[in-house]
Amino acid sequence: MPLEIVTVPCRSDNYAFLVHDSDAGRTALVDAPEAAPIQAALAERGWSLDMILITHHHDDHVDGLAALRNGAMVVGARADAHRLPALDRAVAEGDSFDFAGHSVQVFDVSGHTVGHIAFYMADANAVFTADSLMALGCGRLFEGTAAQMWASLSKIAALPPETLVCSGHEYTAANARFALTVEPANAALKARAEEIAAARAAGTPTVPSVLSQELATNPFLRAHLPEVKAAIGLQAASDTEAFAEIRSRKDNF
Repeated sequence: MPLEIVTVPCRSDNYAFLVHDSDAGRTALVDAPEAAPIQAALAERGWSLDMILITHHHDDHVDGLAALRNGAMVVGARADAHRLPALDRAVAEGDSFDFAGHSVQVFDVSGHTVGHIAFYMADANAVFTADSLMALGCGRLFEGTAAQMWASLSKIAALPPETLVCSGHEYTAANARFALTVEPANAALKARAEEIAAARAAGTPTVPSVLSQELATNPFLRAHLPEVKAAIGLQAASDTEAFAEIRSRKDNF
């Protein structure tokens, strides 16, 4: 049986993710924004947590951890361990570990914070990116640099295009409005913006997305393209410079 992923809305606009192996009867959680919705999703399915994966230290990704851990193994970044809840396993870029017989790869995706990590599960065809790569966006650079975030996004962009991008927030409609200011003639983006508006009107999450969609429509992943550099008036800019300009525009949007 393939791994099952359940998207759990939390707080006002956060997402957590449950990953379940039915053969092994084991369940992992990625991020813990608040306990109650996650506990309800587990109870509804008769699951219990075996492992909790934490992407970064911000409160809206760890606030529910104390009420949820209850013997589950907690995995987080070694570089962030000094400001995370107590970890059972500290990991770093290039590490991999086992969840129910499935390999979980660790990427350093610093930028939003320094020490932010992402988890890639090839068997689930999914990468859990939290506030690094987001649906039609990327996280604000609270601690890291544009160069760090561009390097982080480039790692994710190199994954198979069919990979599910499980990001941490429902920011997609606002991200779509901004993306259209960068590439107003992008037909794929216009079509996606319409789909997003319909989904949100119906109360449907827009997360996870598919990496191929992001590569075709997300301006932060497209900063290296000549047509995007031309659209922002920086034809001669480096990829990092173009990304930094797009991020600055989003900050002021």
